[in-house]
Amino acid sequence: MRRAYLLQGRGSSRLFPAGLWVLAGALSIVFGMSLGSPALGVGILAVASIASQIVGHRRLSVLAARLAGLARIEPSGAHWMTLCHAADAIEDRLRSTEDRIEQRHALTGLPTREPLLARMKAEGAGTLGLLALNDFDRLCAFDPALADRALKQFAARIVRMVGSERMVAHVDRSHFALWFGPGVTGEDAERQLVAIGYALGDVMHEGGRELVPEVRVHHAAWTAEEPAPATLARVLAACAAGPEGPIQVQRIDAASAAAERDRYALEQDLRGALANGEFELRYQPQIDAASGRVSGAEALLRWRHPERGMVSPTLFIPVLEEAGLIEEVGLWALNAACREARSWHRLGQGPLTVAVNVSAHQLDGADLHSRIKRTLERHSLRAGMLEIELTESAAAADVNRAERLFEGLRGLGIHIAIDDFGTGFSSLSALRVLAFDKIKIDRQFVTEVEARRDSQAICQSVIALARGLGIRVIAEGVEREEEYLWLRRHGCSEFQGYYFSPPLGAPDFQAFVRNPAALRDRLALDARHVQTKLSRRLAR
Repeated sequence: MRRAYLLQGRGSSRLFPAGLWVLAGALSIVFGMSLGSPALGVGILAVASIASQIVGHRRLSVLAARLAGLARIEPSGAHWMTLCHAADAIEDRLRSTEDRIEQRHALTGLPTREPLLARMKAEGAGTLGLLALNDFDRLCAFDPALADRALKQFAARIVRMVGSERMVAHVDRSHFALWFGPGVTGEDAERQLVAIGYALGDVMHEGGRELVPEVRVHHAAWTAEEPAPATLARVLAACAAGPEGPIQVQRIDAASAAAERDRYALEQDLRGALANGEFELRYQPQIDAASGRVSGAEALLRWRHPERGMVSPTLFIPVLEEAGLIEEVGLWALNAACREARSWHRLGQGPLTVAVNVSAHQLDGADLHSRIKRTLERHSLRAGMLEIELTESAAAADVNRAERLFEGLRGLGIHIAIDDFGTGFSSLSALRVLAFDKIKIDRQFVTEVEARRDSQAICQSVIALARGLGIRVIAEGVEREEEYLWLRRHGCSEFQGYYFSPPLGAPDFQAFVRNPAALRDRLALDARHVQTKLSRRLAR
């Protein structure tokens, strides 16, 4: 069986018998030609001794006297010099081979930093690109073997894309350097890196599961004026920092490894959920009690996983935000809601407004205003039929940015509602400068409001504030008749919650709107009607 040199770890290479026998044969020929056939055995013995000392990291020159004694050669003369020269040549050749082996990464087999820096120094100028598998540390936290396999596949992808024209080096745990020599302009290098990074983000199949890698890309121009190691360190630091600061490697113990594994799997599934058509919208009716009709609906995102079934929004929406997927999914939700709302005018029940949530992450995009405008135009939806909902904390986080957005949206005729009001602890002075149309009382203050004095005080204050600002107020999360009656008697006229209807699919929502009679019993306030309902309950 043929064997080859194998690297067991950096700085600890081992030689295997195939190479030793080749060298032994060569040395035997040298001695055979010079000393005659008796020297063949001595030559083989000498090579074996030399090789054993190489593996033990000792120099060959200290063996010269012992080898000479075995061959009965005096430490002078031509034979002695022949032995020394042969030993030196073998040492140089083997150490050169060992150095080359040590400069290959044990997992990926790619060159490490030293060959890369040598190449940069030899060429004197160029562009240094960096590609990082951002998921590596998270995978290592709960499945190191899977992380290694994914990294190896990631490296193989880079090599296939780049080919033999560019040097690829494995320079850090999950970072790969791509060297563009002086013949490539910085603009061309950047375009190639962006294209490679985009392609690397395609699905990987590993261990019977699909992984959608998160890839980071960075690059920097380099000339010999700056030491090559300093440039490499600078690019590594910039790539690790990314657009939102340094990556924080999470250290988890065995007890939380399963939870982290599930969260990572959830994130991976979310990356393909939009393309697979797994997201849905549900529409929860919003009730105008003063007019006794449905005034619109809030569009609520739902995820129907092919194996998990319906996944709770409280579970997957934070993952969408942390994974940077919320902008894409949010744009899909906006389009789907506007498309559905366009058909509501055929119901003949008066104007209906669709409310769509916008997260704080979506506010970071400078083109949110233009995207909303284009969406309205695409679906031929009148601006007054769209309401944008933001949480109180998101609106107050950057008042200047929110003020510009609010002014632009309201200039188009779009309504704006502040969601979860009272939970963000934001200052009233900050909210005062924002032009919005509606306040939503959070459900935690609505629950059992008829029996809790603290909730009553908060709800009365919010209703009074809305009245003073000349804006509407809606109570969400109304699930019981007692909650509705208390709020209605204290000035709140708009409601949303399971007491009236759960979130509905599009056809069911339209059917609910077409049947206004279903609201009559739930909207009644007169004492006689309430007494009748109570009597019916007692009789059951």
